[in-house]
Amino acid sequence: MTGNLTKNWGAAAIAAALCFAGIGFADAADYPDFDDASVTARTEEVIKERSQDGVFVFHDPKLNEDLNLVYEKMRVVRGMKGYGWFANAIFHEKDDPQKQYALDFWFKPQRDGDSLDLIDIRVQKGPKRDGDGYIMVTRLPVAWWWLPVQEHPGDMEVVRAWHVMSAIHNYIAENKNENGALELKDEKTGETIPLEFVEMHQPVRYLKKDGHYFACTDFRRVGSKEQYFDVDFWVDEKTGRLKVTDVKIHKVPINEDGIWIQVPRYTFEDMDFEITQ
Repeated sequence: MTGNLTKNWGAAAIAAALCFAGIGFADAADYPDFDDASVTARTEEVIKERSQDGVFVFHDPKLNEDLNLVYEKMRVVRGMKGYGWFANAIFHEKDDPQKQYALDFWFKPQRDGDSLDLIDIRVQKGPKRDGDGYIMVTRLPVAWWWLPVQEHPGDMEVVRAWHVMSAIHNYIAENKNENGALELKDEKTGETIPLEFVEMHQPVRYLKKDGHYFACTDFRRVGSKEQYFDVDFWVDEKTGRLKVTDVKIHKVPINEDGIWIQVPRYTFEDMDFEITQ
């Protein structure tokens, strides 16, 4: 597997991830039934299952639109011990081969260890106009699984922002309904709202008083184009592993004169916190 990484990332990035992040890339000892080839095959199987006439239709939650894509090739496959496998694949728009996308496919081995479950798909890079053509640029904020390669010696000894973000993303993935929506109850109105996960905010904060980590996320009401909710997640490690302990709707969409704005339900004034890198 590291052969592919060397070709795509370079030795420095690999060294940072392997030696400094404290997690390591998965190898045969971690997931003995999987390697680059099997993860690539599983990714291409998912693409084929979700394609019609060679077109892979992916609903981009950030743009809130369907992308009609044609698969080109696998760019890189990475395994992260304890977190699963991440396959980064290159696509182009059906009607414009110059407009390329890089999509991340997040897989986790099933409990029986015989197959890989698809957890999520996210856009890592998208097209940007450059003269008469396009270039691919990284979409911000960067997904948490790309952050470990940016770490430095000693980072493994403390909780990092990406650890907290992965715990939140896992919670969202595990609690989605059969339609892929996270259903949250509005404590003020009593309504249960189906929400589509859009993105996670950075930075992650550590609340000194109660010892919780805290992060904001953006969700959109399913079926709506403009109704965005700011949802807050609290995470602690009292059980020895990071776990989401509370989820609250922080900001709700209100229509004022035909324009949807977000109105906060509460604030964090006078709260003592520090940024988690």
